[in-house]
Order: sequence, then C-alpha cells, then structure tokens
Amino acid sequence: MVKIKNIVLTSLLLVSTYAANAQPARNRAATPKPEVIVKMAEEGGNHSQLEQLAHELLDSIGPRLVGSPAMKQAADWAVAKFKSWGIDASIQNYGEWRGWERGITHADMIFPRIKSLEATQLAWSPGTKGKTVTADVVLLPELSDSIAYAKWFSSVKGKFVMISQQQPTGRTDENWKEYGTEESIARMKARQEAETQNWNNRIKKTGFTTKELARQLENAGALGILTSYWSKAHGSNKIFGANTKKVPTIDISLEDYGLLYRLIEHGTVPKISLRVDSKELGVVPTFNTIAEIKGVEKPDEYVILSAHFDSWDGGTGATDNGTGTLTMMEAARLLKKYYPNPKRTIIIGLWGSEEQGLNGSRAFVEDSTKIVDGIQAVFNQDNGTGRVVDISGQGFLHAYEYITRWLSNVPDSVRKHVKTNFPGLPGAGGSDFASFVAAGAPAFSLSSLSWDYGRLTWHTQKDTYDKIVFDDLKNNAILTAALAYMASEDPNKTSREKIVLPKNEAGARGRAGEWPEKKSPTRKGGFD
Repeated sequence: MVKIKNIVLTSLLLVSTYAANAQPARNRAATPKPEVIVKMAEEGGNHSQLEQLAHELLDSIGPRLVGSPAMKQAADWAVAKFKSWGIDASIQNYGEWRGWERGITHADMIFPRIKSLEATQLAWSPGTKGKTVTADVVLLPELSDSIAYAKWFSSVKGKFVMISQQQPTGRTDENWKEYGTEESIARMKARQEAETQNWNNRIKKTGFTTKELARQLENAGALGILTSYWSKAHGSNKIFGANTKKVPTIDISLEDYGLLYRLIEHGTVPKISLRVDSKELGVVPTFNTIAEIKGVEKPDEYVILSAHFDSWDGGTGATDNGTGTLTMMEAARLLKKYYPNPKRTIIIGLWGSEEQGLNGSRAFVEDSTKIVDGIQAVFNQDNGTGRVVDISGQGFLHAYEYITRWLSNVPDSVRKHVKTNFPGLPGAGGSDFASFVAAGAPAFSLSSLSWDYGRLTWHTQKDTYDKIVFDDLKNNAILTAALAYMASEDPNKTSREKIVLPKNEAGARGRAGEWPEKKSPTRKGGFD
C-alpha cells in the first residue's frame, strides 16, 4: 500500500515527464530506434498482410459467435496461419456452450402490399422448422396494468408481436444539428424522450422485463417476436441474442419496423411471411486460440498480445473484434520475422466468449496461474478500427516509468498519436485486459480513435470489412510489435505496485476504493 507522499512524488515526476515530452520536436534530438523496431515498422508499413488476413477471416469465414461452427473454423484458420509463420499455436478448450448455426432468414410483408423486409434473426433464436410461416402482425398495446395485459396475452396466439418502440426519426443527431432549426430540433428531442419514456412505461405495466415478456408471449402462442434496436447511426441496428426458446426473434430495420408500426397505428393489420433456417447443435466446446514464441533468456516471463476472437454475428465482427485480432496476428508475424528469439516468451491470446462476459480470458487467468505470475505486460486492443490514441496505466503505480520508456522507442509517426494517462484507474470490465488487471498483472488497453465505433459498428449488422481503416490498423500492428519487443527486452521485471484507490473513484464498473475482483468464467453457457 503506497503512502500519500509517494503519490505526491509520482505526480511531480509525471509533470516533469510530460513537460519533457511536450517540447517541440525541433528542440529534441532524434533518438535512434532499435534496428529490430525499424525493420518491423518498414515491413508493417510497406508489406502488410492485414488486408489479406481480413479478407480470409471476415469475408470467407465471417462472424464468430461462441458455439457456432464458424468460431471453430476461424480458430483452425488462425492456428494454420500462425504455423505458416513458424509460430506454435493450438486451440485450448475451457468449457462448453450452446451450439447454434445461423441459416437463411427471409421476411416479407405480404399485406397491405408486397415488400421484402430488412430483417436479422437474433443469435440463438429458434427457427421455423423448415417452413414459411404467415400471420398477422400485432403491436404490444398500451393498457392500464398487468391484469389487463394478462387478458390480452390470449389474443396473440398465431400472430407476430412487435415489442419495440417506434423511432420518430431515422436521422442522426448530427443530421438534425446540421439542417434542422432550433425549434424543430427541440421538438424532435422532446418527442424522442417522451416516446421512449412512454414505451418503457408500457413494458413496465405488463409486469415483465423485456426478456420475460418475450418468453411470456411465446408461451401464449405467438408465432414470433419482432424487435428493432436502432443504434442511432444511419442503417445500423444492434444485434444481440434472442430471449425466446421456441419461436424466432427477428430484429427489423428502423425503416421497415416503422412501416409496420404506423400501419397498425392507423388501423391496418399487416401480414408477413417468415422463414428462418437456423440450427441447434447441442453442446459444443468453448476455447481460446493461443500462439507462442518461446523466450530464450526468461522463458517463464511473458508478454501477452491480447484480443478477443469471438463476435456477435449480425455483421462479420470486423471492428469488434476482427481488427484487434488482426492487429495481434500481424504484430506476431512481424515479431517472428525480425525477433524470432525473444528474451521473454511472447503469447498471442485470441480469447473466446468475451461478448458473454470475458469468459475466455478469465478462464486463461484462472487456469494459468504460473503464466499470470510471470507476466511482464499484456497489450489488449478491442475498440474498433481506429489508430491507438490512448494508453492508461490501469492503476499500476510505476507504469508511467516503463510504458513511457517503451513508447519512446516506437517510431515517431506512430507514437505521435498516443497520449498516456498515469497512473489511471483499473478497468474492471469492458474487455479482456480487465481479467489480467483483476489478477494484479500489468495489462493495458490500446485504446483507439472512435471512427463512430459505438453507434455504427459496435454489435451491429454493419460491422463489416468495408469499415476497416487499414492505415490505422498498420499503425496499431507496428505499435504493438514495438511495445512487445521493448517489454521483452527490458532488463527489469515490471512493477505490480498499485495505487491506493480514492474512496470516491473506481475503475470502469468497479467499486470505489477497491481493486477489481478476480472473477471466474462461465464454463457452460447459453442454456438458460
């Protein structure tokens, strides 16, 4: 536990370090970079394999939902790719999951006119058993209380039920700000807030949560559940998992969902036909894909390149987290080519089931205590395609010393984008670095420029190859390779001394004044 005077001293050191780094480039002598880093930067910049890797993973294999055949196909591909570069790799099972495979989904409105609907089946949703199902569409009505809804449930048998609100506009806030008048913007904002509150109250009055409501409706005989989860970006909807067990749940685009909603509001009962050909596959293994470049001087100390391999499957998981995966794989290729005999062992961890609660990395931490004890540093990337612009110390008191020193050897064209935040606060969730932080190992998130990640691609059906910015990805692979080289070569073991957390502050999703708690993974999931 650090004393207050140490925190003050640390702050003074950080101020002097910042002042030195803030000097104009013309006033500082250029620092020669290690030859290995220079070679990796030249290879990564001029002979990158990122576009080919992205095509093979994202276009050919596609999304990597835990429990799906594509997840295993992707792991086999990665193992083969690593081995083609001379890097040992394997699939390491840690649990089981509900096996499921997406099939063709086809949805059409057939009354009052013909229109194909833009629709996506939610993950793990049941199918229609090889049949095309045709029925009326009804909307969750506005009733007085749960007793009234209990009576209404009997009317949904043999129908599709809409359980999401209508969006009053399909235009983004930026679009309104650019073209709208102050009065129209204010009216639209007020309408959005009012309609959201009214819909939430409507759900509340049923006596069920949204998840429970879907189960209640299927038990009452509904043929399917229709939802629309707009991300607030043009054309993007969030695609997560279904809450139904017997009938399909389909997410419909804002535009088509609004069409159905307005028809019902104005007295027309639309009719749709739906065919969903997903398959249940029973119990299947869950696993991590692990590659390793063995250290020659300190083989029991480790530098870990970290990214989660799984994704949601509305799109192809391109920026969540195909880009993190590709960054780590390309960095590993550069390291193996120009640094084949590292001092410390370099592990590339492509984790499974991150989207369901960091399960792959938590399992690795729980099952690999000797490796965790020997960790020099973990570098994790998982927030989109943008170039890395921020590295936080994650609450490790002396991280500023070694991270700053390692960064000073990164090519200037890459390093100039990166700001640091020391000592920072420990992350308790959000991505796989948090699994290592909770175990007391120095793990760092390579946080990226947004490129509208949160709305446009994060967990949406638009998370596809075309959203990747390959210049930024090259930047990140070079940065990661350079940091891994410096961490491996460092003569000293990194300090794990932690800051004393302020009582009124906490890391992401953590509790104020307490270091994040180490958590066990879900080793059998998807069946509840």
